[in-house]
Amino acid sequence: MFTTITEYVEKAMAGIGQIPESRKPILNQVVDFVQNQKAESLPVNLVFICTHNSRRSHFGQIWAATMADYFGLEGIRTYSGGTETTAFNPRAVAALERIGFQIDNPGGENPHYLVRFSDGAEALEAFSKVYDDATIPTDNKAAVMTCSEADANCPFVPGAKKRISLTYEDPKVADGTVEEQARYDERSLQIATEMAYVMQTLKG
Repeated sequence: MFTTITEYVEKAMAGIGQIPESRKPILNQVVDFVQNQKAESLPVNLVFICTHNSRRSHFGQIWAATMADYFGLEGIRTYSGGTETTAFNPRAVAALERIGFQIDNPGGENPHYLVRFSDGAEALEAFSKVYDDATIPTDNKAAVMTCSEADANCPFVPGAKKRISLTYEDPKVADGTVEEQARYDERSLQIATEMAYVMQTLKG
């Protein structure tokens, strides 16, 4: 894992104790899903869903994969999707680059970014898509709803064995303001910290 990413992971882990108690039962639903799948020797697919698949859902996918790798947890696959297709927002991409992720941008209206947190791990392909896109598994998955709008507008996710409402404030509210960078960094750290809690709990 890249040194800068490891340092950031340690920063996120230091904040685990600050996670509100009200959040932990929700995060534990993710833990329970993974444990149940593994107990039955079934695939573990976590699909993070928000409306546009542009910000929070990508943070969820990327940080869940990063934390699983950090804790040496194998067999956890992460994905993201939306109720509609837009693009992985450049502000969210920039927030991850500030942390030290290596991100290749091939260009286009909806770029298929390649995101790396380690030379030894497979790059994550990050692009905006609907939650039933062909690149997302059709079964053995938990639908992790990262925004309340997607949760309300997406009452049924085909193939999802578990639906978890783990919502986050959209950093988009600060777009074009002096608070923009700070808000994206804040949301990334929050999601990183909560995914660290999940993976640390699974590691035991």
